Amino acid sequence: MAKISNESVKQIVEAVGGKDNIAVATHCVTRLRFALKDEGKVDKEKLGKIDLVKGSFSANGQYQVVIGQGTVDKVYDKMVELTGIGHASKEDVKNEAAKKMNPLQRFVKMLSDIFIPILPAIVTAGLLMGLNNLLTGQGIFYAHKSFIQVHESWAGLADMINIIANTAFTFLPILIGWSAVKRFGGNPLLGIVLGAMMIHPDLLNAYSYGEALKSHSIPVWNLFGWHVNKIGYQGQVLPVLVSSFILAKLERWLKKRIPDAIQLLLVAPIALLVTGFVTFVAVGPLTFGIGNWITGLVVYVFNHVPAIGGLLYGGCYALLVITGMHQAFLAVDFQLISSAGGTYLWPILCMSNIAQGSAALAMMFLAKNKVDKGMAGTSSVSAYLGITEPAMFGVNLRFKYPFVCALIGSAIAGIVLATGHVKAPAIGVGGIPGFLSIFPHSWGTFFTGMAIVIVVPFVLTFLFGKLKRQKA
Repeated sequence: MAKISNESVKQIVEAVGGKDNIAVATHCVTRLRFALKDEGKVDKEKLGKIDLVKGSFSANGQYQVVIGQGTVDKVYDKMVELTGIGHASKEDVKNEAAKKMNPLQRFVKMLSDIFIPILPAIVTAGLLMGLNNLLTGQGIFYAHKSFIQVHESWAGLADMINIIANTAFTFLPILIGWSAVKRFGGNPLLGIVLGAMMIHPDLLNAYSYGEALKSHSIPVWNLFGWHVNKIGYQGQVLPVLVSSFILAKLERWLKKRIPDAIQLLLVAPIALLVTGFVTFVAVGPLTFGIGNWITGLVVYVFNHVPAIGGLLYGGCYALLVITGMHQAFLAVDFQLISSAGGTYLWPILCMSNIAQGSAALAMMFLAKNKVDKGMAGTSSVSAYLGITEPAMFGVNLRFKYPFVCALIGSAIAGIVLATGHVKAPAIGVGGIPGFLSIFPHSWGTFFTGMAIVIVVPFVLTFLFGKLKRQKA
């Protein structure tokens, strides 16, 4: 570990433009995070020569300097002590950075703020569904039979695991309602009620909507002669997002105009009643149609021109991560799981993450600097387990060609998975353990793709690195 000297910390501050260029700063597990007044003042060359620094990059309006786990907090404390800039939270830096974002970046950040808090529940559900797949999938342990068909005493356990695993997806609108209303500045408990209201058992289950539409048996409310479809929004994303926005804004509007003494009696009831009415009458049907149109488009591409879909998503996903726009596709994943019985996109995401890890692993063998070797080795393991930022920003983008090699490997694997119609019924760990969240009948194709993203990026990076060194 490099020695943390006052001089090294001062050099970092000077390299990012000096104390006066720092609006706010904080740190995460491995990186210093700056909201800078002018990123054009950053001296990247000077920053890269500092012993403590293992890499740097700009993302989502923040300039991030990779220091390393166990060291970054000490560097941050010393920086605060030397500069007097004061401690700040991640939220402070995000809010400051958001001021410099364009409307599209702010929209993506909003989606990220909503979905990131609920991801632990979703990923846990995905892993448990993988365990259920092992027990119920045919041909895994026995030819043409599942484990529980041979060992019937395990059927009860498998059913219990399935219920535990499916809960997060069954009640997804509740999770989104809580997180979205909180993000929009409302009472998150009202968001929970809103989400529960949208999947109330008295409503027609959204999964039964197609059959009810064919048989002309959709139940309705008769509102003074006006018929409103009485349907729920199980597994839907857009309806609860828009309704949460309306609820939060309406609640805040009412609080400003209703006296404190009677807010408890009036604010929540009025906000929920108005939002509920608007949801079932207008927002729900409109966004339900938009959501189905989006998923229909994705399904059409992956069914009719799968090679193009796999090539584009596999080759571009890591580029989306750089911009932060990958968070927007979480909503599409959830919508596909709900409407199409599984998502084509998430398995390709796994390929992209593994590819970045393989390219970083090759750099561990190519790098001469001990710091670079250590960073490449640890970040490759992290990427294989689904966390790609250290490998991408700390290694691959620094040297450029490893990143391109990873994109090539990911694009090839994306074609293989898309043409093989590999789908995931849930979202799990986006790396090597991701096979647990894939339908068992697609494991063979998934492992083929995995072999491609382990071998191709590693070999391309290693050969190009050797060739580049010879020319130098």
